[in-house]
Amino acid sequence: MTRRSLFASFALFVGLAVIAVGLVGWKRGELAASQAAAASMPEPMEAVTTATATAHTFVRSTTSIGTVRALRSVTLRNELEGTVREAHLEPGSIVEQGTLLVALDVAVEQAELAAQEAQAKLAETLLGRVQRALDNKGASEIDVDRAKAERDVAQANVARTRAVIERKTIHAPFRARIGMSDVHEGQYLEGGTELTTLQGLDAAMHVDFAVNQTVAAGLREGGEVELSVAGSPNRKATIVAIDSRVEEATRNSWIRARFDGTEERLSPGASVRVIVPIGEPRATVVIPVSALRKGPAGDHVYVVQSDEQGVQRAHLRPVHGGALLGDTVVVEDGLAVGDVVAASGSFKLREGVRVVVAEAEAAHQ
Repeated sequence: MTRRSLFASFALFVGLAVIAVGLVGWKRGELAASQAAAASMPEPMEAVTTATATAHTFVRSTTSIGTVRALRSVTLRNELEGTVREAHLEPGSIVEQGTLLVALDVAVEQAELAAQEAQAKLAETLLGRVQRALDNKGASEIDVDRAKAERDVAQANVARTRAVIERKTIHAPFRARIGMSDVHEGQYLEGGTELTTLQGLDAAMHVDFAVNQTVAAGLREGGEVELSVAGSPNRKATIVAIDSRVEEATRNSWIRARFDGTEERLSPGASVRVIVPIGEPRATVVIPVSALRKGPAGDHVYVVQSDEQGVQRAHLRPVHGGALLGDTVVVEDGLAVGDVVAASGSFKLREGVRVVVAEAEAAHQ
């Protein structure tokens, strides 16, 4: 290689080195400018609302569909056949105890009663004469016994006919509301004909419902369940009876609870949702439903806390969510009473992100 070619190669190497140094310096300047610009920009933050975890005594529960029943309810039937003379069975009307509902024709029985009363009066008179004759030695003891028997038979016939008349006159056994009926004057009724139904109007009502045998084993008379009726607030009911057997087909037991009547009465036969407690009450906390997030790793919330500089940041915390209570959710563990969590807007948070509270914090009630 000649001296001239060596000099050319050296010049090329020096040129490339100068260019490389220039490029490095330019890149460092760009990076420094970028870092300075980034340092001058404000830290990104997310707007959220917050809520405070509050204490709540939680009881696990199950639900069942119950049937409302009146404390007293009967299907009204006539015992004896006959023709209807009076009928006061207006559907939906309220009758007081003792009110006449249906009267069958008793003209024949009344005629028989008059004859039997006359016979009984005659038997009583004859008995008096025989007893006076016995005192005067004009009759024997057997004559007196026969007269007494005839008097007693006559009185028994009178009582029997009066009972027949009474059984053909049907009165309301208690204060009740009359059901549907199709009984009219002049109608002939066979014995045992269904006339109507009577639903008692008491200050309380029953609800019957079925639960699994394991749930029934934890219930006791005097315990409380909750009734949920659409359009009205929930009400308490007290367990008054637990069936002594378990149905073989369903493995369920029937429970009867009693609840006080209200101005908004529930009709017998109506269905209600019965909330039945399971187990003992436990201390938990509740937060808004929007604060609980679900992911592949399980349930979690973002707890809002201030760092050393007083900046509010969101920190992910795993929790164990429980039952929904309206617009709130029970947290079984992972949170303590007083912890502040992100509610609305929690879906856009990540660990350590700076947050700003968009609205004044409102503690959940």
